[in-house]
Formats: sequence, structure tokens, C-alpha cells
Amino acid sequence: MIHPTRTELRQLRERSASVANSVGILKARRLALIRGFLDSVRPLVRSREAIRNDYARAIVELQLSTGHEGEAFIEALAATAGRPVGVDVEQRNVMGVQYRDLTIHGPFVRAPNERGHDYTLTTPHLDESIHGFESVLESLLEIAAFESKLKMLGEEILRVTRRTRVLEERIMPRLQRQIRSIAQYLGERERESHYRLKKFKQDREARAATGRERRTQLLSLKRVELPRSRPSS
Repeated sequence: MIHPTRTELRQLRERSASVANSVGILKARRLALIRGFLDSVRPLVRSREAIRNDYARAIVELQLSTGHEGEAFIEALAATAGRPVGVDVEQRNVMGVQYRDLTIHGPFVRAPNERGHDYTLTTPHLDESIHGFESVLESLLEIAAFESKLKMLGEEILRVTRRTRVLEERIMPRLQRQIRSIAQYLGERERESHYRLKKFKQDREARAATGRERRTQLLSLKRVELPRSRPSS
């Protein structure tokens, strides 16, 4: 319940100023988050395009290699050439936003003599396909760190945007309506008090003038009724 008093009006104005300050802070934070988001998404977009092209070339080379070496040889080589992938997950913070960062222990692209087969007995298409897939794997792991950061930044941008809209579209208009209502009520009450005071002064002056007029009339009547003294003989 809103009490139409000057104290309540002052508190509402202070609250309105505080909300306006909060809106300014939230907008500045949203702008900083958007800048960070764009700075992170640009290399990610370029990396995705490069990965798509590398993957397409690796698939073509793998098909050519399968035609020369045979599908059974490719499957046997894939079964024996496996190796563990080292990845560490760390919690990081950027502008108050928590996200998970990946630390990759590479390199993932091996030299031809480290791939577990005699590259002199196979076609270059096999080595090109292996090199392409290893490069794609390394790029995907690098992108995974960006995606986690982008996801958290995007969610934080949405939260800040929702809070800003609530303050701008719901809280601020309601406070402004309450301030206008109380200010209008106090203004009307002040004008009414001013009118009453003015009326009171006018009535008092009228009563004072009437009293003076009556006293003047009484004095005039006394002078008329007062008998004249006779001289002694």
C-alpha cells in the first residue's frame, strides 16, 4: 500500500534513481558481454569453415585410399593405430561468467613414421587422409573451449537483457506512476490548504472590518444620546 506522504514520495524518487542507475550498469555489462562474445565468435566461425573444408578433403582422400589399399586394411590399421587423447578441463571466469576451458595436450598430428605402418608401402592418399583427420580432431578440441565460453556468454547476455527489460518495462513505469500519483495528490492538498488559508484570512479581515464598523456606529449613537449640560443660574 502506498501512503501519499512526502516521505513516501522521497523514498520512491530515491528508488527510481537507484533503478535507473541499475539499468545503466546492466546495459554497460551487456555491451561488454556482447563485445566479448563477438571477439570469441569470429575465430570460431572461421575455424568451423576451415574444419568443414579439411574434413571434406580427408573424406575424399580416405575414399581414394580405400580403393587402393582395400577396406579391410584400412579397418585393421585404424584398430591398431589408436592412442589416448590428453585433455584437461578447468573452470575459468570472464566478467563474472563461469565457463569450462579445455587444455589440450598435443600435438595430435603425427609424422608419417609415427603412425604405426610402413608409409612407403601405401599410397599418399592414406597419409593425406590420416593427416586430415588428425588436423580436424585437433581443431575440434580447440573449438570445444570456445563453444563452452560462447554458450555461457550467450546465456549471461540473455539473463542481463531480461533483467534490463523488467526494470525498464515494469519496475520503472510503476514507480513513475506512483510518483506522479503522490505528487498530484500532494499538489492538490497543498492548493486546497492554500485556498483554505486564503479564505480564513479573508473571513478574518471581513470580521475585523465588520467589528470596526459596529464600534464606529456605537460611538456615533452614544454621542447623539448624550444630554447637553445646562448652565447654572
